[in-house]
Amino acid sequence: MATVDLVKVGKNLLKSSETEKSVELLSLWQDQPVVLFFLRRFGCQVCRWMATEISKLEPDLRANGVALVGVGPEEFGLKEFKEGGFFKGPVYVDEHKKSYTDLGFKRYTVLSLVPAALGKKVRDAASKASAEGIQGNFSGDLLQSGGMLIVAKGGEKVLMHFIQDSPGDHLALENICKALGISANAKAGQMPVCNDDVCTR
Repeated sequence: MATVDLVKVGKNLLKSSETEKSVELLSLWQDQPVVLFFLRRFGCQVCRWMATEISKLEPDLRANGVALVGVGPEEFGLKEFKEGGFFKGPVYVDEHKKSYTDLGFKRYTVLSLVPAALGKKVRDAASKASAEGIQGNFSGDLLQSGGMLIVAKGGEKVLMHFIQDSPGDHLALENICKALGISANAKAGQMPVCNDDVCTR
């Protein structure tokens, strides 16, 4: 886990999808611990699946005084994402992708992404997500990766800093709970197959 400078990262501005007002990231952990899920894209089919998975924890997180917050790197696909009900928490946009940069979330190159978009594994991953009724699109920044940041109340410390190695990487629900020291009743689903060479949806 790379070292995170919470003071520096905390000063980054995020725009609320509800009020359209900007808030400092640190305001999200000021009064309670927070699980910050940084999506690759709002239109990403596998990201939407991950959002529904993480949202299974929302009742247990809420019961333990933990906030669940989603962050996207741009507004493309935000309206559809919210209307689809993929995520059970407030959603913000990091319009300048400053938090993504400060947290070390990598960017892919066009050369590494284009061949992947044509592969059989992408079609397989898409059909698995589709089987669960989850669709996606290619709107927005296809090159951005994401991850997760879990911060203790008041920014006392980083409980978990997770950086996606490939577009399909995600934290298991039990690892999120373990980082927070809580138990949960949520059961993980089966993730669509996705790796660095194939996931562009």
